[in-house]
Amino acid sequence: MLFYLFLLFTVVPLVELALLVWLGGQTVWWVPVLLVIADGVAGALLWRWQGLRALVRIQEEMAVGRMPADALVDGLLIFLAGALMITPGMLTDVAGFALLIPPIRAVVKRFAKAWFVRHVQIQTAAAFHTTAPPSTGPASGGDKIIEARVLGTRVEDA
Repeated sequence: MLFYLFLLFTVVPLVELALLVWLGGQTVWWVPVLLVIADGVAGALLWRWQGLRALVRIQEEMAVGRMPADALVDGLLIFLAGALMITPGMLTDVAGFALLIPPIRAVVKRFAKAWFVRHVQIQTAAAFHTTAPPSTGPASGGDKIIEARVLGTRVEDA
């Protein structure tokens, strides 16, 4: 993991900087600057549009009582695309734009799901137990009694 973080925070910025310097040497100095600004503006607009579409899908699926797993993964990938496009540089912008294209995002989503199935183990356990049977009378109000225990107390000076 440390190796991947090293690559992410040292090698990628150095490659990005080298590409921008190379582009500036091949053209006029302001071309890479304009390219980074234009990519940022276009990326922000696409990010907002795609993010709102994912949010609407999440709300629609929840409204009909389904778990919006695909829409949540789309939302996560769109968020990642925005983070990549905020980072100045051409490689990160290309990767961010690629994640905003739905067919490419579908391929990445398939790989992400396969990775999660292999590496993430989900366990469920009972969160709480009620100490009394639920009341069904009209005065019950739907309250539940939850068993609780104080593990420690904190005494503060007044």
